[in-house]
Amino acid sequence: MTNTNERNERNRLLIKEFRSNEGKTSGGFAERPLLLLSTVGAKTGHQRTHPLMYLPDNDCWIVFASKGGGPTSPDWFHNLVANPTVTVEVGTETFEADATVVTGEERDRLYAKQAQLYSVFADYQQRTTRKIPVIALARKK
Repeated sequence: MTNTNERNERNRLLIKEFRSNEGKTSGGFAERPLLLLSTVGAKTGHQRTHPLMYLPDNDCWIVFASKGGGPTSPDWFHNLVANPTVTVEVGTETFEADATVVTGEERDRLYAKQAQLYSVFADYQQRTTRKIPVIALARKK
């Protein structure tokens, strides 16, 4: 299996476990805040779901387009920029949300907070020359 195939299979199993256990998972994500983000493909129009760690911030869920510190942002990021209405699953709740890319000092504050809580995010930023995008997910009213 290629890295992409391995990642897709790992994500598929994580999504299945998340949905089967009221948002709880085991392994490396057992003690970490995890949500499922579903975006609509900018080119395909197909819905895709991705498990992501998040940072709660007021009434928003903050996610990070880190792609493990890769040189490009993940596909889901490009999709939500093109189609900012997304579906979020947290625990047993599923709802529509508006995705907004956070910039400037607020972006830096949120990324620093996540990196302080989970040092792997500091590692991701060090691995890449791009500024990792930060996205706020706000429940639609």
